[in-house]
Amino acid sequence: MPGATSININSSQPLRATGDSLAVRTLLISATLVFFLLFLFFPLVVVFEGAFSKGGAAFLETFRDPYTRHSIVLTLLIAAISVPLNTVFGIAAAWCVTRYRFRGRSFLITLIDLPLWVSPVIAGLLYVLVFGAQGWFGPWLREHEIRIIFAVPGMVLATIFVTFPFVARGLIPLMQAQGMKEEEAALTLGANGWQILWRITLPKIKWGLLYGIILCNARAMGEFGAVSVVSGHIRGKTNTMPLHIEILYNEYQFASAFAVASVLGLLAIITLILKTRAEWRAEQELRASSFSTAP
Repeated sequence: MPGATSININSSQPLRATGDSLAVRTLLISATLVFFLLFLFFPLVVVFEGAFSKGGAAFLETFRDPYTRHSIVLTLLIAAISVPLNTVFGIAAAWCVTRYRFRGRSFLITLIDLPLWVSPVIAGLLYVLVFGAQGWFGPWLREHEIRIIFAVPGMVLATIFVTFPFVARGLIPLMQAQGMKEEEAALTLGANGWQILWRITLPKIKWGLLYGIILCNARAMGEFGAVSVVSGHIRGKTNTMPLHIEILYNEYQFASAFAVASVLGLLAIITLILKTRAEWRAEQELRASSFSTAP
């Protein structure tokens, strides 16, 4: 067409989102790398160096301590309870937000985001005020010999509170982008809600769901503030790995503290790898879905 501008999409020249000069791009990339090295890489190196500062035998001896083993088991137990519950909640919340239009929808989204804006310490204090000895339900719980605060149930509740946005927030944008055409087609063919969820929705969002579960699990195992308030720091009973690390460090058992911290650091690295993988697969499926539904 006369006057039209031709664009060669097969050009070997890389496309740039901005017109920044080479110097500006180099400066930004360098600043990012420096930030990464100073605040992420070097601290991890220090943790692993401190863990083996007294040798491999001392490192292994740390994990023969019954209190250390109990903190690891308790951390895994709390994550094993809170993550599946938040997964169910996240799927239900994402389904409601993306598939229904109702009064109060924006308020529900705000409530989902609430734990991201409230300090974990405040969240822990709220549970103390509700379930503590002098709290709203304290007398009733004491009368029925039910213990929430300074026990595992309170730690689970606090962990659920601080981690429940991750699954829902990972699914909502993905489900909004994918749309509802396949679900609507299945509905017209006679499928019920559960069939649509298990056979259509979940297979489409599986990588986004995995992404949210990974983040939820990482936060559950590394949570300190809210769990610290409701746990009571009872050694051998209510100490998770982060709380146990604090105790070891305050007792000047630096090598042992770094040894336990190195386990959390290793879990963080594994989480990062899994997160990156799940994020990449979710983006690939989203692009494929967008391409298939394009006119």
